[in-house]
Amino acid sequence: MKPILFLFIIVFPLFVFSHTKRAEIQDSIGYYTDQAKYSKVENNYKNCLVFSQKALDYAKKNNNQKAIASCYSNLGTTYIEIEKYDDAIEVLIKSISVFTTLPASAEQAFTHYSLGICYLQKDNFTMAERNFDVAKSIYEKLKISSAIEMLDFQKAIIYRSKGMVNLALPVFENIVRDENVMSSNKLKSEALYQIGLIEIDKKHPNLAINYLNKSLDQGNTEISRDLKSKIIYALSSAYEINKDLKMSYSLLKKYLKLKDSIIAEKNSKIGIEDFDKFKESEKLKLVEQIETINKSQQKANSFAKILSIFAIAFISILSLLSLSLYKNNVIRNQSNLLLRDKNNELYQAKENAENASKARSEFLSTVSHELRTPLNAINGITHLLIEENPKESQIHYLNSLKFSGNYLLTFINDILEINRIESNNIPIEQINFNLKSLLANIQNSLKEIAQENNNTFFLEIDDQVPENLIGDPTKLSQIFMNLINNSLKFTRDGYVKVIAKIDSNENNALVIAFKVSDNGIGIPDDKQAEIFNSFSQGSIEINRKYGGTGLGLSIVKRLIELLGGNIYLNSKVGLGSTFSFMLFFEVGENEVLVTKEKKFDLVAIKNKKILLVEDNKINQMTTKKMLENRGMICKIVDNGEESIELLKVKNDFDLVLMDVHLPGINGTIATQKIREFDELTPIIALTAISLNENREMLLSYGMTDVITKPFEPEKFYQIIAENL
Repeated sequence: MKPILFLFIIVFPLFVFSHTKRAEIQDSIGYYTDQAKYSKVENNYKNCLVFSQKALDYAKKNNNQKAIASCYSNLGTTYIEIEKYDDAIEVLIKSISVFTTLPASAEQAFTHYSLGICYLQKDNFTMAERNFDVAKSIYEKLKISSAIEMLDFQKAIIYRSKGMVNLALPVFENIVRDENVMSSNKLKSEALYQIGLIEIDKKHPNLAINYLNKSLDQGNTEISRDLKSKIIYALSSAYEINKDLKMSYSLLKKYLKLKDSIIAEKNSKIGIEDFDKFKESEKLKLVEQIETINKSQQKANSFAKILSIFAIAFISILSLLSLSLYKNNVIRNQSNLLLRDKNNELYQAKENAENASKARSEFLSTVSHELRTPLNAINGITHLLIEENPKESQIHYLNSLKFSGNYLLTFINDILEINRIESNNIPIEQINFNLKSLLANIQNSLKEIAQENNNTFFLEIDDQVPENLIGDPTKLSQIFMNLINNSLKFTRDGYVKVIAKIDSNENNALVIAFKVSDNGIGIPDDKQAEIFNSFSQGSIEINRKYGGTGLGLSIVKRLIELLGGNIYLNSKVGLGSTFSFMLFFEVGENEVLVTKEKKFDLVAIKNKKILLVEDNKINQMTTKKMLENRGMICKIVDNGEESIELLKVKNDFDLVLMDVHLPGINGTIATQKIREFDELTPIIALTAISLNENREMLLSYGMTDVITKPFEPEKFYQIIAENL
C-alpha cells in the first residue's frame, strides 16, 4: 500500500502541473485570437498579424489541431484583407491540410471559400472553382443553405471570366430579380455589375450603362469603395463604346481619383516596412526553431550517426526521384499519345457535326422548297374549285382541303424559319416603327381566333411608350404572333393579356418589359425546361388535342436572343402561363407614317397581257386559270431562254410572272438579261423561297416584286394590280 501511495504523491502533482499548463496555453490561444479580431476591427493590421501569429504559436505548443487549423485560417483571411494573396494561399493550404484530419465544419468550408477567393484574384479559375465546389459540398452536408448563394455567385464570376455567359447570366439575374432572396444589397449590386460587364462584352453599351447605374443605386452606402471604383471604370468603358467620349473621360477621372484614395487607405492599413518586419521576424523564429532542433539532435546523437542517416536519406530520395522521373516520363509519353488520338477524334467529330448541320440545313431547305411547289397547285386548284360555285355538299370538303393546305404551309414556313435562324442567315433591321400600332394590328388580326374559344384579348401599353421607336418590327411581330396564338389556342372561356411597360429610359435609350399572360391550361413543371426546344410540346395528348408543330416557342426564344434579350416562363397547371422578356430600343426622331392597306382594282387589271414563265405543268394550269378568272390574258413559256427571246423580239406584255427555279438558266439570270434591253416591264418573281433566298436578293437581280409560293389568291391579285 505504501509504494502505491508514494507513486501517487509523485505523479499527481506532475499531472496537475501539466493540466494547469495546458489550460494556460488554451486560454492564451483564445486571448490572442480575440486581440487579433479587435485589432482588425480597429484597422490595426500590424497588431492583428502579430496577435494571430502568437495564437498560432500557442496552438502549436499545445498540439491543438483544431486551434492550429483555425489560427492558420484567421491569418489567411487577414492576408486577404491586406491583399497579400500569395501569403494567404500558403497559410490557407496549411489550414486545410489540418482540417482534413478533423470532422467537417463550417470553418473548414469557409477556409476553402477564402482560398477560392485568393485564386480568383490570381486569375487561376480552375483552382478557384475547385475550392468553391469543395466549400459548397461541405455546406450542403452541414445543411447551411445561406452560404451556398454566395458560392454560386463566385462560380458565376468564374463562368463569366471563361466566356460561359449562358451559365453565369441566370445566376446574376436570379439574385437581382428574386425579391425573397436572402442576399444583401451589396450582393445584388455586385450581380448587377457583373451583368453590366456581360453587356459590355456583347457590345450593348446602353444596356450596360443601365445595369451599372442600377448597381450603384442598389449598393448605395453598403458597397465597398473598391467595387464602386470598378463600376465607375466599367461605366467609362460603356460610354466609350457608345462614343460619348466626354462622359467616358469624366468617369475615368473620377475612377483614378477614387483609386488613388483606395491605394492610400490600403497602404495606411499596414506599411510595407511593417509587413516586411513581420515576415522577417517569422523567418527568424523558424531559424531559431531549426537551430534548437539541431542542438537537441547533436546532444542525442553523435555526428557520425547523423551523417549516416543523412547519407542514407539522400541516397533514398535520389533513388525515389529517379524512379519517379522515369515513371512520369513513361506516363507523360502515354498521355501525349492518348491526347493526340483524342484530339484527332474530336477534330473528326467536329467536322462530322458541321457537315451534318450543313447537310441538315440543305435538306430542310430542299424539302421545304419541293413541298411548296405541289402545295401551290393544291391551294390554287382548291381556290379555283371554290370560285366555280360548287355544290353545297362539296363546300365543306373544299374548305377542309383549304385549311389543311394552309396548315401544311404554316408547318413548312416554321421549319424554314427555324433553319434560317440556326444558320445565322437572318439580318437585324433597325427602322422606325410604332409599337402601339403594331400590337393593335396584331390584336385586330387575331380577333376571330380569340372569339372561337370565347376568349377576351386585351392590351396594356404604358402611356410613356413613345410613338416611334427604332427596332425590328418584323421579328417583333413574329414573336408576338407566336406567343399570342399559343395563349389563345390553349385557353378557353378566359383571357389573354399583352403588357408593355417601360423598365428604364435614359438618353433616348429604352428597355421595355413585355408580358404575354393567359389563364389557360398551363404547363407542368417537368416540361417547362424543354418547352423552348424544337418540336417540343407539353405531351402527345396536347399535340393530338390542340395540334401544332412545336416550333413556335423555339422560334420565339431564338428571335428574342437575336434581339439581345432572354425569355422567361412562369406557369402553373390549371392557372395559366406568363411569358416575359425585355428588349432594348432607341427612340426614333422621325414620325412613323401609318400606311393603309391598298385594295386592288379589278378594272385596272382587266385585259392586261401577262407572260407566265413556269416549267411546272400543274402550276401553269392553275396560275393561268386564276389570271383569266380576273379578266387577264395569259401566255405561257416554260424556260428562261425562251422568255428572253420573246420579250426581245416583240414585247407587248404588260407584266411578267417569272418562276425563279427554271430548267437551263434560272429566273434571276433571265431577269438580269431582260433588264439589259428592257428596264420598264414589271417582272414579278414566283418563288418557293429557300434558305439562301430573300426578297432583297431577288430584287437585286432587277425583279420588281416577289410573290411567294404557295400564294394567297387575294395577295396574288393585289401585287399584280399594284405593279400594273
